Amino acid sequence: MIQAPSGALIGLPEGISLRPVETSDLARLERIYASTRMQELAQTDWNEEQKAQFLRFQFQAQHRHYLTHYVDAQFFVILRLGVAAGRLYLHWRQRELRIVDVALLPEHRGQGAGAALLLALLALAAGESCEVSIHVERMNPAMTLYLRLGFRKCGEHGIYDRMHWRPEASTPFA
Repeated sequence: MIQAPSGALIGLPEGISLRPVETSDLARLERIYASTRMQELAQTDWNEEQKAQFLRFQFQAQHRHYLTHYVDAQFFVILRLGVAAGRLYLHWRQRELRIVDVALLPEHRGQGAGAALLLALLALAAGESCEVSIHVERMNPAMTLYLRLGFRKCGEHGIYDRMHWRPEASTPFA
């Protein structure tokens, strides 16, 4: 269960639940991460072992970065109908909820689960009078979802756009 600094809890959509990440989840988290890079790696001439090594290295580096730079973050496995469907990493700041990472496995994308989860996060943040921010790759198909929910670009960082949502300026809809 996601808990805001005030102690408020998120109301999750039916069929969606979260549980804290455990050490035994690392292989699952690596698989979720790898699923977000498959389209990109399909453009290389690497063999499957080279791709697997690259993805393993990249996942481990990203995982270490998150643990180091977001020490007090909330790290969750997203469960859809009881099955591990993705990951959600959140970091509460003074007046901001940073979505550090959210990713669903391909078989769980495009069915409304991500939008429903994001709407629940926006409602929780609005109740805390917090903005929500996330870095999104410019070519990420989910960018249209963020824009539809009321996120706006507020900066750039490499291949990512920094997106933010303000409760007073947005009316999210799915």
